[in-house]
Amino acid sequence: MRSELFAQRNAEVQNRDRWTLQSSKMLRTVITPDAPMIATKGAMVAYQGDVRFSHQGSKSVGQFMKKAATGEGGNVMRVEGNGEVFFAREASNIFMMTLEGQQDALTVNTANLLAFDDALAWEIKRIKGGVGALASGSGLFNLELSGTGTAAICCKGDPMVLDASQQPTFVDPQSAVCWSSSLAPQIKTDVSLGSFFGRGSGESIQLAFHGPGFVVVQPAENAVYTPQA
Repeated sequence: MRSELFAQRNAEVQNRDRWTLQSSKMLRTVITPDAPMIATKGAMVAYQGDVRFSHQGSKSVGQFMKKAATGEGGNVMRVEGNGEVFFAREASNIFMMTLEGQQDALTVNTANLLAFDDALAWEIKRIKGGVGALASGSGLFNLELSGTGTAAICCKGDPMVLDASQQPTFVDPQSAVCWSSSLAPQIKTDVSLGSFFGRGSGESIQLAFHGPGFVVVQPAENAVYTPQA
């Protein structure tokens, strides 16, 4: 059988590297018995070998309470075994962030998180002044990763990195991908914009960043979560 589909550029990358970008929109990972991974549910698109997926339990009482109260940690699963797992989400671009020590921490919008090394510690963080964000359906809780290891993050389009140390930086909560955990964003509500666009408009609510650190922004918005009756 012949087809352009079988061109080398579409073939699986064969190596034993932990993380390999199969393309800008597909990530290939290697799972071994001594190196499991944590992934968000729905991120796996294929796997090969003896790989198992299970619910990721809380590592502390505090983490359990936050997961129960927010549901934020309930969408992660444990990936273990021996094989290759491919991750993607809605053909979004993928990039890696490598953390290099206990003082190195990154906060990620869980809508943009694919997977991360099990060696990384993770904690659910609440954005200050988040009542307005909750009412609009924007992200109120996010995951903070710290320690030594790598995280894979997806982005709708090409990411842009903003330096928040030079001047106050304001980002639509649905467009914020990740940021330095040294930054403590707060919710800023623009009443005039809210009156103009309507209360459900993302433009009326922003995340306000200011201080030494960076913010990664995507040129699109994540879908607004609508609670089920």
